[in-house]
Amino acid sequence: MLAQHVAQWPDPAASVVVVEPGAPLASTGDLEAPRRWASVTKLLSALTVLVLVHDGEADLDEALPADAAPPGATLSHLLDHTSGLDFEAGGPGTWRVRAQPGQRRIYSNTGIEVAAAHASALTGAPFAELLRELVAQPLGMTSTRLDGSAAHGLVAPTADLALFAGELLAPRVLPVAVVDALRTPSRPGLVGVLPGFGKQAHNDWGLGAEVRADKDPHWTSPENDPATFGHFGQSGTSLWVDRARSLALVTASAEPFGEWATTAWPALATAVLHRAR
Repeated sequence: MLAQHVAQWPDPAASVVVVEPGAPLASTGDLEAPRRWASVTKLLSALTVLVLVHDGEADLDEALPADAAPPGATLSHLLDHTSGLDFEAGGPGTWRVRAQPGQRRIYSNTGIEVAAAHASALTGAPFAELLRELVAQPLGMTSTRLDGSAAHGLVAPTADLALFAGELLAPRVLPVAVVDALRTPSRPGLVGVLPGFGKQAHNDWGLGAEVRADKDPHWTSPENDPATFGHFGQSGTSLWVDRARSLALVTASAEPFGEWATTAWPALATAVLHRAR
């Protein structure tokens, strides 16, 4: 079934993994080739910061130093895209700020990068090293690396992202509280734009993960549970976790995100949910 769907995509060599608690359930394509995961990176970067918070090395709700972030912005604002920073918002002294912290959901690469820079400043370690030591290595993601931006620089094989999806589905290594913070709606009900899918009346996010809620249109299936969470990337990648159905889905394509994905991804998700019944 997976191969039949992927054969209709612009990149018929795309890889797909369906994950259930404990192990992959089905797959197609090359799972070992390194892929660029674009904004799916944000899930791992956010978890890295949240592990530091859990360990007492960072504070979610303390305003960052004035030279590190816009006035009043906290790590929680940066992770749930309510810092007010624009998508690409410059740097200290030249921030492009569109709203006060906590008032609007404005998807921001810069916000995640600022959170990562703050984590590095607190620990004295490069963020790529933190991500590897706190998230990738403990989960056995041995071929995963951060190449550049904490917002979109992840390079990894699909097999590693399947391991990651399995952990989000049923945590065994990471603290449950950390994964819950990633996926639980933070400041729910805010209006905002979901890139590629337009304005949403309830643009809910956790501290790093997008939450499906009642978004329409959306890149998951209309039949996914509203609490389904995950992320997609402009490189043609996606990862969602539906705990109500005990399933996760990881996709990777060499074809960048575009109109094809707005129909192909929901169709695949619906087929996976039906097949798993």
